[in-house]
Amino acid sequence: MILIDDFLKNNKTSLDDISAIYVNRGPGSFAGIRNSLSTIKALFLTKKIDYYCFSFDDFKESDAIKYIDVPQLCKKYKIKKNLINPIYLS
Repeated sequence: MILIDDFLKNNKTSLDDISAIYVNRGPGSFAGIRNSLSTIKALFLTKKIDYYCFSFDDFKESDAIKYIDVPQLCKKYKIKKNLINPIYLS
């Protein structure tokens, strides 16, 4: 949350200005993904900020995916809202 708070301050915005958060669900370490999703779930519960969990594997048909394209790709591929299915590295 400290990093999120710093990011918001540096960009002169607040959590009240955010309506949705997009979370890359992996691959990654178990602890890293669990911590990220816990933070996002807390923001959902306290601030009612919706979140979408995606993996770039969800967009296999798309080429050269950029993070800025993720919201439109989630709509196109009907990525379900608030779905958490982490992909962990062993």
